[in-house]
Amino acid sequence: MFLLMKKLLGIIVVSLLLSGNAYAECIKGDCINGKGTLNTYGYTYVGEFKDGKVHGQGTLKYPNGEEYVGGYKNGKRHGLGTFNKANGDIYVGEFKDSMRHGKGTYTYANGDIYVGEYSNNKKNGQGTHTFIDGVTKYIGEFKDGKSHGYGEYMYENGDTYVGDFKNDYRHGQGTYTFKNFKKKIGEWEKGEFVKGETIEGFTPSQMKQIEKTIEEVKSNKDVTEKIQKVGE
Repeated sequence: MFLLMKKLLGIIVVSLLLSGNAYAECIKGDCINGKGTLNTYGYTYVGEFKDGKVHGQGTLKYPNGEEYVGGYKNGKRHGLGTFNKANGDIYVGEFKDSMRHGKGTYTYANGDIYVGEYSNNKKNGQGTHTFIDGVTKYIGEFKDGKSHGYGEYMYENGDTYVGDFKNDYRHGQGTYTFKNFKKKIGEWEKGEFVKGETIEGFTPSQMKQIEKTIEEVKSNKDVTEKIQKVGE
């Protein structure tokens, strides 16, 4: 509760500071109409002003080490900007009314990366979320920060799912293809296959032969005969 109140207080202070409604000291330049440096409660803004409000290009440094560099409009983050968060996350992209809104790239401290559309500070629209392993990936529609709509999910083990999602679950019509090419085609509900058709894939021995053949192809060997034997 204390941390939440502290965060809310910080948001209020920043809002008042940037809109020109809080006590702040202009320590350099013109903080009314021009370029200047404003300081208050540990927050420091360096950039452009209009009618006493932060407006134009500028940099805001927070007491906790966070930093925003980019555009402002009437005291709010607006247009292109970069926000470096205290936890190591970095967002580079568009803002509107101080929220992530438009196209952007969010790099998480753990190595995950999201590239796509935002609305009201959340992932909304088309986007790609690539996880830390660099292989696991979701490409498709998002709603309120979750995979929602039509998309494709590629798993670390080589499996893939193409179809409908709802609230981060496989939900609706879709096809799950296993690494051995086995398929489950039909209806999904909260991540579970509930109705449809199952097509069997290759056996483990056949998969080994396929993998071996692929490696030989990469080595530019003549494998025409072996390819014809796969699946026999």
